[in-house]
Amino acid sequence: MFKKDKHTYLSTDYLKNLNMLQNELGKEENFDIIVREIRVSGEKAALVCIDGLVKDDVLTEIMQTLYYLKKELFARGSIKDLLLRGIPYIELSTEKNFDELLYAVLSGSILLIVEGSDEAFIIDARTYPARSPEEPDIERVVRGSRDGFTETIVFNTALIRRRIRDPKLRVNLLRVGRRSKTDVCVCYIDDIADPDLVKTIKEKISSIDIDAIPMAEKSVEELIVPGSWWNPFPRVRYTERPDVAAVHLLEGHILVIVDTSPSVIILPVTYFHHIQHAEEYRQNPSVGVYIRWVRFLAVIASLIVTPLWLLFALSPELLPESLKFIGPKEVGKIPIFLQFVIAEISLDLMRMAAIHTPAPLATALGVIAALLIGDIAVTIGLLAPETILYTAVVAVGSYSTPSYEMAMANRLVRLFILLGTGFFRLPGLIITMLLTMVLLIFTKSFNVPYLWPLIPFNYRALKGIIIRSPVPIQNIRPEILNTRDVIRQPAPAFKKRGK
Repeated sequence: MFKKDKHTYLSTDYLKNLNMLQNELGKEENFDIIVREIRVSGEKAALVCIDGLVKDDVLTEIMQTLYYLKKELFARGSIKDLLLRGIPYIELSTEKNFDELLYAVLSGSILLIVEGSDEAFIIDARTYPARSPEEPDIERVVRGSRDGFTETIVFNTALIRRRIRDPKLRVNLLRVGRRSKTDVCVCYIDDIADPDLVKTIKEKISSIDIDAIPMAEKSVEELIVPGSWWNPFPRVRYTERPDVAAVHLLEGHILVIVDTSPSVIILPVTYFHHIQHAEEYRQNPSVGVYIRWVRFLAVIASLIVTPLWLLFALSPELLPESLKFIGPKEVGKIPIFLQFVIAEISLDLMRMAAIHTPAPLATALGVIAALLIGDIAVTIGLLAPETILYTAVVAVGSYSTPSYEMAMANRLVRLFILLGTGFFRLPGLIITMLLTMVLLIFTKSFNVPYLWPLIPFNYRALKGIIIRSPVPIQNIRPEILNTRDVIRQPAPAFKKRGK
């Protein structure tokens, strides 16, 4: 070994190289570090790998080839030339840098060091424990593809390339974490995506200085997205569907794929990206428009139904005569404002309980929530029936929001507006809603205004959000993304049958 430019490199001394590798990898302390010494053309050699991360059949075939590899079978040359020509494996490279060699082994590759060579051979025959692509639980559709991203980054990039067979598709690999050395991919279409934004994202990821990112994509998001960490509104979108990721690539967005996570980051995005769903494009355009409008109503209801009803219950004089039926007939033993606070917290408790409850007990949890909590709370006068009803309405609205992160942000906003309404009535409702709107106006996802195309106003883009356009005319790249080839005119529609 010798040092140069603060890096350690291999030498031609086989024993020193092998001892250094074994010491750094903790061969004596780790049962899964495999070091298999062999001879290659009469020279000492060793195969170094980690048990469980390599393909045993490939390793066996490579060893058989090395046993029968004779130098005289090839033209005269170095041992490096012999092995490069003699090892029958596609993903084969050489490396001198010791840190890179350690990274290769810990990533699952097979390392071959040979006496007399100052370069080691990296055979990328790794295989990670992985599940098969399955439909994501959060983004289900009635009709459509059933594959979804997994925790293996190679599988995820393959699912994207299967849908976009464009030579301009770029998948740049970066490494994050001083200790974890996690693989992170930046994926984009070279002649569509904004080059300045691509450069910015790569620089931000490359500049991450942290031991590890055990929370995978969420850690990367918090470290690269500009703005306050305490802003509840998500400034990136997560998806586990390859078709959704492919559509956003074609629009000019950029994907960040983190190994060990099935969630892919889409950026930049606006508020309206979080309330669109693939189901709208799996149905007839007219049905898609209806589904989208119903979803918009559900999102709006999840924000304002309980604060509005609380306002009318506390200030019935604001109601016209025709709406006097709104409001509780019997308030109960607890003030109506506190009832809603209790109901909101109880809703979150039930949500957390549902996440941690084993599947066979999920039905029992539903019975407990419906009977023991809801029905008995109304019977004993703890909560008014209307409180249960409108809390259920906002819960349905939250679950109708496609983006889980946006649903959680809307829940916090609803609680904020509810508290303002409970303490200050109508002025509290107006002020809290204005403060929320101001926050949305000043929020940005990188260089994109969060409320675009509403603020700043863009009629053509806003029309595409309100009305789900037919597939032949929807291939219009959002101008706000500053794409290289913005399509300003819609594509021609399909010809009528028989013409």
